[in-house]
Amino acid sequence: MATAVRATMTRGSSASLEEAKHRVVDFFREVCRYLPSIMDRYNLYEVITPAQLRSQISAQFRKHSDVTNRKVIDLLVFKGQEELQYCLDHAKQRHHLLSTYVVGREGMVQHNKLGVLDHGESEFLKNFYQSNSL
Repeated sequence: MATAVRATMTRGSSASLEEAKHRVVDFFREVCRYLPSIMDRYNLYEVITPAQLRSQISAQFRKHSDVTNRKVIDLLVFKGQEELQYCLDHAKQRHHLLSTYVVGREGMVQHNKLGVLDHGESEFLKNFYQSNSL
């Protein structure tokens, strides 16, 4: 059963930069309203809290905070609405959301005790890769 995103998706382009910024704020509020249902739908409560997910979403918005062209802002809002609609229609799978909003696009890259990059591999895989490279 598809949930329709509000009528903001069908509006034309913004007449001014202020209107475009207002649409961004309205869209962010809309996303925040849908977060609990998305977390239920994709069973995300076991890996992230609603506040953490909201923070990840706001980071996505802040990434484009320097954009001042109203047409580009409208395009970004449209793409965001499309992404939201995909999530609401369950057109994405859980791992899509985990890799984009929970873990991040750079993956599970961490520094280990020796200061070497660790790409989230298990000890078994590290030993396997090391033994096959000899």
